[in-house]
Amino acid sequence: MSLGVSKTAAAMAPRILIVKLSSLGDVVHAMAAVQDMRRALPNAQIDWVVERAFAPLVARCEGVRRVIPCELRRWRKNPLSSATRQDWAAFKAALQQEAYDAVIDLQGLTKSALIAWLAQTRVGGLRYAMANRTEGSGYEAPTRWVADRAVTLAPHVHAVQRARLLCAEALGYALEGEAQFGLKAAGLAVSPPQGRAAHQLLANPGASANPFAPRKPVVALVHGTSRQDKEWPLDHWIALGQRLNHSGFAVALAHGNATEKAVSEKIAAGLQDAWVWPPMALDALVDTMAHCSGVIGVDSGLSHIAVALGLAHVQIYNFDTAWRTGVANTRQVCVYAVPTPAVEVVWQAWEALATPLLCR
Repeated sequence: MSLGVSKTAAAMAPRILIVKLSSLGDVVHAMAAVQDMRRALPNAQIDWVVERAFAPLVARCEGVRRVIPCELRRWRKNPLSSATRQDWAAFKAALQQEAYDAVIDLQGLTKSALIAWLAQTRVGGLRYAMANRTEGSGYEAPTRWVADRAVTLAPHVHAVQRARLLCAEALGYALEGEAQFGLKAAGLAVSPPQGRAAHQLLANPGASANPFAPRKPVVALVHGTSRQDKEWPLDHWIALGQRLNHSGFAVALAHGNATEKAVSEKIAAGLQDAWVWPPMALDALVDTMAHCSGVIGVDSGLSHIAVALGLAHVQIYNFDTAWRTGVANTRQVCVYAVPTPAVEVVWQAWEALATPLLCR
């Protein structure tokens, strides 16, 4: 039974607002809940509030009608400046442009509770949030204070399933099947270096006239992460890249900042066929990754994008948190060991996925 969206509203076109602001991997995880809503409530109009940096990603999520970007991370640095006040007023106006049948806080923090509180609801509309903390996730009490209905979740639950369960309970439908993310690629892929035209494209990563046309299957290595304890050793990446080259794969190296780019260049220096990606916007990165044959990466936002794109993927874990953010299906697997998985273990996991790729 639905907790708030009436049968009449659901039959028409319920308006639903998702509040999931950050971070990159968490935003990707929440996309699965949107796909559940599309199946259960085909006429639903789904909007999403997210940090501006991740807005291009949410815009690629099937079923999201309107993306409402905010910049809380930037605004809190200069909360009293005239620029912040103007930006906040514009954001608030965009947020309150429409009233919703359901406002669902999937973040569970004070900042998301504030936004859920500011959002407008229709007559009979309700605000939903988690009633409790789950293992390995952040949680702050105001999210429950703001909610009209707080949903209790099992403490030991996968990050993707947590969002799916909360939305299903709030909107009154049953979950069916494995998570689907609905992340769409488009035409902003950057091509690997292949002569003069490719070098021109690298200088202009937003260009879409030149198709992505790799000369051999490409595997992206995602080594960057916001936490040092999630990193995999440099010599392991080089050894893995050498095996990929020897097996007929070109290697692409992703990075998100200058430090990660320097690591990419060190890995590339030890390989025969490697491509260090140029700086590119998040939507272009999604499109470029979508053209790869597979991805091997640490637990990071880019790695979770690979999962959402359905790519063959090996995720590397240095501690046992794969139950919370990892994958386990015919195309995507996790490897875990302390202090870190050996190259041979990661390679064996990749080989189990790779044979069909080279036979295409």
